[in-house]
Amino acid sequence: MTTLWLTVLIILIYFGCSVAYLLILTLAGKYNYRNPWTLGSTQPTLYRRIAIVVPAYKEDGIIVHTAQNLLDQDYPAICFDVHVMADSLRPETVARLRGLPLTVWEVAFKKSTKTRSLNAFFIRNRQPYDVVLICDADNMVGSDFLSKVNAAFDQGARAFQGRRVAKNTDTSYAFLDACSEAINNHIFRKGTSALGLSSAVIGSGMAFEYNMLRDILASIDAVGGFDKPLQLKVVARGIKIRYVEDALIYDEKIESGDAFGNQRRRWLSSQWVYLRRYFLPGWVQLFRGNVSYFNLAVANNIVLPRALLLGALPLVAAGAFFVDPVLGWTGVVLWVGYLFTLAMALPKAYYGKDLIKALIRLPGAMGRMALNLLQLRSADKTFIHTLHTRTTISNNVLNR
Repeated sequence: MTTLWLTVLIILIYFGCSVAYLLILTLAGKYNYRNPWTLGSTQPTLYRRIAIVVPAYKEDGIIVHTAQNLLDQDYPAICFDVHVMADSLRPETVARLRGLPLTVWEVAFKKSTKTRSLNAFFIRNRQPYDVVLICDADNMVGSDFLSKVNAAFDQGARAFQGRRVAKNTDTSYAFLDACSEAINNHIFRKGTSALGLSSAVIGSGMAFEYNMLRDILASIDAVGGFDKPLQLKVVARGIKIRYVEDALIYDEKIESGDAFGNQRRRWLSSQWVYLRRYFLPGWVQLFRGNVSYFNLAVANNIVLPRALLLGALPLVAAGAFFVDPVLGWTGVVLWVGYLFTLAMALPKAYYGKDLIKALIRLPGAMGRMALNLLQLRSADKTFIHTLHTRTTISNNVLNR
């Protein structure tokens, strides 16, 4: 047994565990998911007071449209308020926002982050609320979104994650990003919920008990990926984050390769940072019986991002043939199994000519992600802002 042979075997074991983990969650989401949060037209026991908080950093092009959309709810107007955290917005944008029935909080930071904007809201706000809904400046929601949040809390939820879908799918990169979002929804939210575990959050379209979120965020000052420590602090309290599949929140998808690369660099950085930080606490929580904490802290983060895993597996399999044909064929089997997993996790509505066009862009996207592995340290220290421009929904997939 040579050192090279053993090294390839260890790598294949890692990939095998990753594929098995993703396959189990995919199968659970497809065949074992029963939505306990089916939100019908039953009369709520009460209308909770909900604060919609929108951190807006240099989002002059879209924030007014977003605010108008969030105000258009079939929820009693007296029971919800929209709060825009205006960070580095132009004076004319702030003036337009002040003309709407919402609250504008102008904030300025030496280093702007979403966490600091949210904490500023909790420090300044003096109105009583039961629930906080966090949205991004590019998000849009249906007019029944708050009703679904309220219904979920009526049924015992204390933490809520809606299903984030693409606002736009009219370029290949946007469609590729939309596919990635749909796969992640199936695996990390629908699949985990099917196994009785806490759903992962996404950073927007998520709602929490007001006092709980205020207390938790006060202990977080993350540059990027604040949702990862947030979800861990929630499940550490024994609270499951409930995934509500029929509560849709629309999120703008990137439209260029450069934007795709920058976005993934931020995500890769937060994944690596929080894996290191919570690896040991994750195992401690597992031995205490908190499987949801371990799943979110360790299992979710130790698996390579889906696109990188898709590119790395065939490369490892090809190299393994030079070491041992058995190892090579093992790599091929794992790659085929992973392709099957992704195909099953992607909703049928996404299949068609648009998917073929997007797959042509996939090698370039994987290359950018691989290059971004060399820049993870800088991504953790600097807030990487993605410019948003879309003010309408142009997602043809959801109409199929």
